[in-house]
Amino acid sequence: MQYFTIRVYGLWVDNNQEILISDERIGPVEFIKFPDGGLEKGEGTLACLQREWREEMNTDIEILEHFYTTDFYQNSAFDERVQVLSIYYLVQPKHDKNIKISTVKNDFTFKVNKEESFRKVALDKLTEEMLSYPIDKKVVCLLKEKITT
Repeated sequence: MQYFTIRVYGLWVDNNQEILISDERIGPVEFIKFPDGGLEKGEGTLACLQREWREEMNTDIEILEHFYTTDFYQNSAFDERVQVLSIYYLVQPKHDKNIKISTVKNDFTFKVNKEESFRKVALDKLTEEMLSYPIDKKVVCLLKEKITT
């Protein structure tokens, strides 16, 4: 039996051409990715993305357009029996003042087992190597093609 997980991502490029990324830590493992969430049973991708931004960043978003859906096989980094399907949307927060944005990488307190912090990176400085996961790395290339052309 094959298992799948569906991840839904919100790509926010602001007026300064900076993109929001997420620094995360689960136990001792740290990783950098685009803000996302897992699709729950009975939920559509757009509703998932809106719920995740409300829960994690305390803001509502406008979903501008579909950007990319994984077009290659990718195992989960957490369970090799699980295949990951990722769907990316360009988004715009309705009220970005609610989002706590750090100016430092891995702005963690180390008081709990799972932490997340958000920061912005200039799109022209963003590289594949900055992100942890293969699908996000591909999205960096696609973003640079689309936004800079």
